[in-house]
Amino acid sequence: MDRVQAMQVFLRVVESRSFVRAAETLGLPASSVTGIIKRLEKHLQIRLLNRSTRNLSLTPEGERYLDRCREILDLIDYTESSLHGSAERPQGRLRVDMPGGIAHALILPQLDNFRRRYPDIYLMIGINDRQVDLIQEGVDCVIRTGSLHNSTLVARRLGKLRWITCAAPSYLDEKGIPKVLEDLQLHRAVHYFSSTTRRGSELHFAEDGDSVTVTVPGTVAVNETGLYIKLGLQGRGLMQLAEILVADQLRTGELVEVLSDRRPAPVPVSLLYPHHRFLSPAMRAFADWTAELFSNVG
Repeated sequence: MDRVQAMQVFLRVVESRSFVRAAETLGLPASSVTGIIKRLEKHLQIRLLNRSTRNLSLTPEGERYLDRCREILDLIDYTESSLHGSAERPQGRLRVDMPGGIAHALILPQLDNFRRRYPDIYLMIGINDRQVDLIQEGVDCVIRTGSLHNSTLVARRLGKLRWITCAAPSYLDEKGIPKVLEDLQLHRAVHYFSSTTRRGSELHFAEDGDSVTVTVPGTVAVNETGLYIKLGLQGRGLMQLAEILVADQLRTGELVEVLSDRRPAPVPVSLLYPHHRFLSPAMRAFADWTAELFSNVG
């Protein structure tokens, strides 16, 4: 029995709270995961998990073994990542989650560059704006924008995004170009909502060194960046989003920035990963590469 593999499988089963989900994230048949855990328990001569049809829970012995597994596996990862050859040619599977806007505007157009630089990294990209559970869903790291509130994750700052307010020329022809924040009373906005941002009617600005929030009415709200931009291009109202997401449309004149002298403060972008995991060579390579992309945005 490969005891290191058994520890990895055991850890993933506990994190996923499911044999099936653990098998999916490990790329193994569910029967193999079940067999590995059974052989591990037989080898240790203890029961590690209490199993029922709907739930998995650790036995007291399983909790102690879990702590030791994490220590041992983290030490192995750290030792391997410190080797010169591993650092020069990182490899392995890396599961990353990120917002759709960042993926489409920044990451996906540069994937060929990443592949040429790191041919041995198999990159799995999940795209959504919700807050994923890294442990349960088997995600190695996530890219997130804005202030961070989850102290259970380690954060590495990647860069910042400039946010702008813009609209289609057809909308501005109809409503006029706002010059001051008070003008927004006569305007409407396309609203954006997510699982973490419910107040889609609010636009944010900076005026005289202070942050100012303005509620702008609207007739439609969406939770997907591509659709949000499409509605703005149709003249449905003002939009507020990262400049990089609409750089092409601003350049061609399909969108026009307004209130540029009252732009809100840049929004930080961070890479987050679980605190009990060392930054693997593959993850470090992805983080360095992504930070390089963000440095070119400004």
